Amino acid sequence: MKKMLKKISTASLLSSMMLLTAVPSLTNAESPQTVTVPQGGNPQVLQNASVFGDLPGDTQVTVDIVMKIDDKDKLAKYIKETTTPGSKNYRHYLSVDQFSKSYGVNPELIKKATNYLSSFGIQSKVYPNNLIITATGTADQLNKAFSISIKKEKYNEKIFHGTKDTPKLPASFGKDVLCILGLSDYSNFTSRALKQPAPLTEGENTPVGPLNLSPSDLIKQYNVQPLYDKGANGAGQTIGIVTLADFNPEDAYTFWEKAGITVKPNRITKTNVDGGSGWDGYDETTLDVEQSGALAPQANINVYVGPNTDTGFTDAFAQAINENKAQQISVSWGESEPAIQYFVQQLAETPQYAEVFNQLYMQAAAQGISMFAAAGDEGAYDAAREFGLSSTVPNAASLSVDNPADSPYITTAGGTTLPFHFHSNAYNIDVKNDQERAWGWDYLYNYFDKRGLNNIAQWPNRYLAGGGGGFSLFFATPDYQLGVPGVNKYSAVKQWTPNADQTSLTRDAAPSIVTGTGNGRNMPDISMNADPYTGYMVWFSDPGAPGSNSGYATYGGTSFVSPQLCGLSALINSANNTQAGFWNPQIYRFAQQADSPLHPLNTTGNSNDNGFFTGTPGTIYNQATGLGTPDVAALANKFK
Repeated sequence: MKKMLKKISTASLLSSMMLLTAVPSLTNAESPQTVTVPQGGNPQVLQNASVFGDLPGDTQVTVDIVMKIDDKDKLAKYIKETTTPGSKNYRHYLSVDQFSKSYGVNPELIKKATNYLSSFGIQSKVYPNNLIITATGTADQLNKAFSISIKKEKYNEKIFHGTKDTPKLPASFGKDVLCILGLSDYSNFTSRALKQPAPLTEGENTPVGPLNLSPSDLIKQYNVQPLYDKGANGAGQTIGIVTLADFNPEDAYTFWEKAGITVKPNRITKTNVDGGSGWDGYDETTLDVEQSGALAPQANINVYVGPNTDTGFTDAFAQAINENKAQQISVSWGESEPAIQYFVQQLAETPQYAEVFNQLYMQAAAQGISMFAAAGDEGAYDAAREFGLSSTVPNAASLSVDNPADSPYITTAGGTTLPFHFHSNAYNIDVKNDQERAWGWDYLYNYFDKRGLNNIAQWPNRYLAGGGGGFSLFFATPDYQLGVPGVNKYSAVKQWTPNADQTSLTRDAAPSIVTGTGNGRNMPDISMNADPYTGYMVWFSDPGAPGSNSGYATYGGTSFVSPQLCGLSALINSANNTQAGFWNPQIYRFAQQADSPLHPLNTTGNSNDNGFFTGTPGTIYNQATGLGTPDVAALANKFK
């Protein structure tokens, strides 16, 4: 399950579009003394919201002023050296202070910014990386500081504040600002956790297979047990979870107890960032903690809960990375690149929004933090569930990937389906998955058809579901992917045809195999089981009421794989008494070695696709499952 920001959480993002901001432009400067910082916002909201007055001047508003990294190319070179054996900087990681001094903004510019804000009575907090300034003041103070007018507005029965004005800042520090987040707080972010949508065991159906899994099943499937046999348990490690919803810590302890897993007492620390969040999407946070903690039972778990806003998401990462306590961090919230691209086309935001997270992930890599993100649960059509196929939004039905998993500095977790069979007497249909395959629900198309689900309303939620993958529009192919067999080329199972502006799809009469080339950051990087029909059990109670109406539910999605990899990272680090750091350059190197610990799923056809992308024999990478599935014990040996 993937969480979508906006935001969306394994979620339904973009029916409610996020309010993003843009990069300062010297060319739009009002005078040599000021630069404009275009205000981003949902164009539908800006055009259709009812404005009913000024936001009361004494209303408190919090924004993030995000600065640009100093010498990004030099930082990229340093990160590469930390993952290259034989380099003088191999596994020599920076402290937060060292990062700030080397790559953060000059303290004098930060001082100019905070002094400017202070002159209006605005309080500011500078994160230790010298890249993010969180500013809190009244609406009157922000109006004056940014030369804007914040209004009260209403849209879709939601009351919020926002501005259509373009903020201005002094050029003395404004030219170094990447973007401003938070001048508008419209959001409608909901959880899209992928619970099993319909049991396959109704009536006379007779399933055989792993439909309700526990951590022990993962341990067996991916050869984790040898690490436990050697005494590894995650001791000395801290797992970080960045999330946008609250949870009951007691549920996690109950889950581990019922699974027979002995865990470190009082291991969970919850940090409410910017005041924390509500309960919408608490299933995501719950499963993140349960799954990661089950695999590294003696590791600490720090959970960073931010508000479901653009500033909340940014600040949750900033808090986790600048605390620098977690050696590995997982996130399972995101949104599709077409959503961001749509805002760009509407002059409502800039791709620099994605760069906010990319900068933070670069900082994490330089500090030796292993970052993991869910690739998404809409297969090769990441925006389809956000917009639907009847929205008339261009590119809603395009081949697309998820942000912030698209950053080259995070390990993107893809999804597979484990072997299982079932026979439906009601429809006289057999479904057989005889080996682990890319997760794509085309193996259920005949079953869905018989159930009368073959319609445009059901296509995004059922027919297009699968492990996210494809090519990023925002980020170039990183060095570690270049030259890897299968990268920037693809085989695919074409089953859908988009209309001219890619606002919708029609289903082809029969699938066909196509091949082609692509460019950009290839996704995902590595995969494990994510199909809800071979999903994992999660223990829940009612929100805020531990023990009330508690019980198991079976879920799936790549938002399982991300925290599971995070837990395995902690286990591997404890086994090797090391800190592996940024995984990607290393696992792509391992995958090209004769004794690779990764198993590519490179069969071509609809027995191994994510709804479009499939494998290619003789390659080690594809956009359905990345480098394939891990032999965790062998991977740990490679990371020594």
